[in-house]
Amino acid sequence: MTLPLVGLATDVKDFGAKGDGQTDDTEAIRRAVLHAADGLLEFPKGTYRITETLAIDLARIGPLGISGKGGSARIVMAGVGPALRIVGSHDKGSALPASVKPITWEKERMPSVTALEIVGAHAEADGIALVNTFMPILSGVLIRDVRYGIHLLSRNRNVLIDACHIYHARGIGIYLDDVNIHQLIVSDSHISYCQQGGIKVRGGEIRNFQITGNDIEYNCSPDGEVSADIWIDCSQGGSVREGTIVGNTIQAIPSPDGANIRFTGVPGNADKIGLWSISDNHIGNQAVNIHLDHCRGVTVTGNTFMRAYDRHVKIADSKNILINSNLFDHNADYYTSEVDAPGGISVDRANHVTLNDNLIEGAGYGKVTDGGAIVIANSQVVTVRGSHIHNARHTGVRIVESTYVQVTDCTIDEAPNRSDMAAAIFLQGNCAHTVIRHNQVVKGKDGAIVDHARGAVIEHNQVISGG
Repeated sequence: MTLPLVGLATDVKDFGAKGDGQTDDTEAIRRAVLHAADGLLEFPKGTYRITETLAIDLARIGPLGISGKGGSARIVMAGVGPALRIVGSHDKGSALPASVKPITWEKERMPSVTALEIVGAHAEADGIALVNTFMPILSGVLIRDVRYGIHLLSRNRNVLIDACHIYHARGIGIYLDDVNIHQLIVSDSHISYCQQGGIKVRGGEIRNFQITGNDIEYNCSPDGEVSADIWIDCSQGGSVREGTIVGNTIQAIPSPDGANIRFTGVPGNADKIGLWSISDNHIGNQAVNIHLDHCRGVTVTGNTFMRAYDRHVKIADSKNILINSNLFDHNADYYTSEVDAPGGISVDRANHVTLNDNLIEGAGYGKVTDGGAIVIANSQVVTVRGSHIHNARHTGVRIVESTYVQVTDCTIDEAPNRSDMAAAIFLQGNCAHTVIRHNQVVKGKDGAIVDHARGAVIEHNQVISGG
């Protein structure tokens, strides 16, 4: 065996790794890891088969980068668990400088994996696991055919995942598994064809989570369990706050009860998921595009929505929600006679919600008797202002058993050759302190504004012809 020259990257082949795709290279790579005193472990071109996890104990080894040469190296994980498990000791500290231990700065900061492919060859093979790390960087990594692509566990701080491809996972692409983590950025990556979710948070305590500039798509199994491209799940506990989903393409194929973006909070408590901004994304092609359940303080602005096979936006048991300045389009190129994608917005058991300055075309969740482009039920303090609802199926805005609702300065119309709408606005039940004012509406089959409610004020609206 020839040891590498001091100052050069540690080449795994210098420690006996073959990279032929047949030899079990596990022990050879472990030897190379222990001798990587220069801080860079390099995989030359080749296919490196391993049968057990390569555990990187940073406190023992020191700061380490792992790299494939120009993206030409592949690790095949033929065993159970992650191919790489990178472990630090930052298990109690935060991102505050005073909480960072000397050993973290000296031996553990900024572990990195770059320009490397990881392929699963076992039903329970994973890609990379991060445990108690500080400032890790995963960049230019391709992970495919695994159970979990990137698995974050225990506690991590200041994580960067950038320019990665996470593809065709049997489970989840990026999995925040009951983890305590602050400052996580996922950017400029492809996350696709992961059957149990693209990015999923299960419990834990998460703050400052940014999902930016990614292509996140087809993360579901049409015949499998409920999934979502992005899923924040605190239904069993935890809190996830202070996040952004900005500038992504998020789309899929429909799956049972699937969603592009789903926030699931603690039953009976809307306070654990919130302070999120969802803006400037392209979102489409799932049963529900955005599903907000038991959460608060969420802003949805400037997004472009296409097909929703159930609803574009579904809000339930939530509060302080803004759905403003979005486009819900109905391009005929995407809708054929074989496609039933009604879409629309539903608000149920929610309060303090605004639906302002949106353009909604061709939407109409439900049936003639209960459907509408916007359905507000069992809610309080909901504002619909300055929106344009065009060619709605069934009803433009339907309000049922909801109080302190305002529908003002909206245009609700349909093309002259259509006669689908039963009414532009329909009210039913207790609608105390509800105001319908200064809208331009067309007359549907049952009328323009049909009032079967108690307590609503309807005034200064104008009935117009279709346009």
